[in-house]
Amino acid sequence: MATIDEDLGQIEKDVRRLKIEYEQFFGGGRPRPPADTQWRLESLMRRYNERTAELSFGQRFRSNTLSQTYAKYVDMWRKKTMQKEGGASQHHFGAAAKAIEAARAREAALREQPPAGAGQSAAQAAASSVIQAAQEREEAASFALSFTNPESERTKIVQLYQKLIEAHNESGESAAAPNLQAFERFVRKKTQELKDKGGSEVEYSVTIQEGRVKLKARISA
Repeated sequence: MATIDEDLGQIEKDVRRLKIEYEQFFGGGRPRPPADTQWRLESLMRRYNERTAELSFGQRFRSNTLSQTYAKYVDMWRKKTMQKEGGASQHHFGAAAKAIEAARAREAALREQPPAGAGQSAAQAAASSVIQAAQEREEAASFALSFTNPESERTKIVQLYQKLIEAHNESGESAAAPNLQAFERFVRKKTQELKDKGGSEVEYSVTIQEGRVKLKARISA
């Protein structure tokens, strides 16, 4: 019989698989929605929703995070399925959003472009606008928190971990996220290493850079 952690790992894999299968469906690569995959996933998720009291804190947190992520996808798939059945044109999730954003940035840059010869070209202005928009998204996703003694600051560790999970979900790298227990051990060990070098306070920051999640630690005091 699979362990709870193994089942949660399977749920995470199934969510990713279902997301891919729905993208294939909306893109025309599948004739029907992946109902069988979705049924198996929801059956496994219901099992753990009914056994919440049996889970450890870390397992419960991981289960809740997966449930929230899945709920967001379900709402999106429901809306896109209704649009598809209604004959509305469809676009791939993620890639389409980026293309639309880039197009809007180019249009905005062209509207603000000065007369010819008065400054940079329309292409340069559009590129600059897209880069600035990407930087603003990365800055909005950034988060920092300082620790002096992680052994007595578990609430802050959980808060930092939640932001890390959110960043991984935002960037599509949820599979690379650590579990809470491993993250706690890392924070305690890394904080002590930096304090041994002469620091009294260590700051951890979570950012998304070029589509990748970055967790950094530095002595702040």
